Amino acid sequence: MTQTLATHDRIKLYKTSPELYDAMMTLSSAAATDVDPELGELIKIRASQINHCAFCLDMHTRDARKLGVDEQKLDVLAAWAEAGDLFSERERAALALTEAVTVLGDHGVPEDVYQRAAAVFTERELGQVTAMAVVINAWNRINAVARSLPARR
Repeated sequence: MTQTLATHDRIKLYKTSPELYDAMMTLSSAAATDVDPELGELIKIRASQINHCAFCLDMHTRDARKLGVDEQKLDVLAAWAEAGDLFSERERAALALTEAVTVLGDHGVPEDVYQRAAAVFTERELGQVTAMAVVINAWNRINAVARSLPARR
């Protein structure tokens, strides 16, 4: 029988495993290197939407607004593929790759999704965009275990 823990009883990895938290922060910083900050926030928000991570959604939508990401983009991000040319080709390629990394399925990242991203990003940028998607997925999963909640404002 599984025992349900209240949120306040869940593990806080930053307290129990500070070296893991520090490593994740270092990895986050490394993944963000050479990625346009606005694009980075779109990647983080889209993965967090898919993963239902309220904590990360709250954090990264606020960060996106501070950076000046277009409000309309934030409003329709969950349906970016249906938003016409509201998103640039680079943003669409990054978002498609982010979705593929987030929901791997049985066959990994589809070739057409990879090629679309490879066509608009340098190899360095493609590596960084991939790393950003991987890292936010890791954060989402850490927060899912901890049941981290956004702070009330």
